[in-house]
Amino acid sequence: MKRMRHLIIFCMGLFLIGTLTMNTTVTYAKETTQDLAENAKAAILIDRDTGKIIYEKNMDEQLPPASMTKIMTLLLVMEAIDTGELSYDEKIVISENASSMGGSQVFLEAGEEMTVNDLIKAVAIASGNDASVALAERLAGSEKAFAEKMNDKAKELGLKNTSFHNASGLPEDDHHSTAHDMAMIAKELLKYEQITKYTSIYEDYLREGNENEFWLVNTNKLVHFYPYVDGLKTGYTSEAKFSLTATAKKNDMRLISVVMGVDSTKKRNRMTMEMIDYGFSHYEVEKLYERNEQVGELKMLQSEKYRYPVKTSEQISTLHEAGDKAKEVEPEITIKQPDKLPLEKGETVGEITIRDGKETRTSPLVLDEELKPASYYQLWKRSLSHIAKKVE
Repeated sequence: MKRMRHLIIFCMGLFLIGTLTMNTTVTYAKETTQDLAENAKAAILIDRDTGKIIYEKNMDEQLPPASMTKIMTLLLVMEAIDTGELSYDEKIVISENASSMGGSQVFLEAGEEMTVNDLIKAVAIASGNDASVALAERLAGSEKAFAEKMNDKAKELGLKNTSFHNASGLPEDDHHSTAHDMAMIAKELLKYEQITKYTSIYEDYLREGNENEFWLVNTNKLVHFYPYVDGLKTGYTSEAKFSLTATAKKNDMRLISVVMGVDSTKKRNRMTMEMIDYGFSHYEVEKLYERNEQVGELKMLQSEKYRYPVKTSEQISTLHEAGDKAKEVEPEITIKQPDKLPLEKGETVGEITIRDGKETRTSPLVLDEELKPASYYQLWKRSLSHIAKKVE
């Protein structure tokens, strides 16, 4: 009788697990019993293009992200550059507040001018808190206002377990994120392929050739000695312990891994390498579209040019187990008529839908150039042309 009762409980457990799996929005590429992050409080491994989760451990546990916070800071900076709000060669005057940041810093001086390009290097390579705040102040006026932009972006990405209070990751009450959310922010940042030109640099200089030149050494040592890794951002505080959001690209496949709450850099790096090795050895991708590949046109009688190219906002692929044949998918492209003009370059005007088995995912399609409304003269000429064709 006792054995029968145990069997019933076991079957009920299987039923509940199956129910939870069917209702979740998370897709696991493959079940693995291998513990790839035994010594981490939380971890995740995803494929960048599809967002599929290959491995996870406590991925929704809220933890202090430390300097991995700067992934969101860099995302907002790269977006601003992409839209023309900011340029790489713009010089920013360093404020007293930015120069006074403690922790990891590149010793910027109040009143000093530094280009956006060099400030990005200072953040991406040396994790400069002072450089992060300088960029935040330029984009939002103050670090506090910038933190609001960071949280707005997190909400836009659908992240429910992230709350930022500064641009650097210095300890602050209720400043937290999760392994899952950090991976999603990194996924968005990696749309801007230029970012890995910075995060893959092992060493460089600020103010090179001057008396006050500063040697930058990457806090992520994996970019120096581990093949395929070209980013992304380390983190450490006594509360958060050692964390790392890493990315690696092999052929057309890019992986993102996150480990949080590890008690040494050696363990942090080892777990990251094991997760990345696991992903590359067990999975392959089939690339469908490059980033910035034209897939259609937006046509508007009310616009200046009438036809505008519409492009992908990221590389689009499918994921399958290594050795298996990739499934054939038929992407669906939808381009929508906007309800307002003008439109900025990079604005979303449609989406591409990929149905891969039972899973459906979408990716934004964006304008490749600014769309301006037609002048009254242009509209008049088009009206006459339209009338003439009808008469014929």
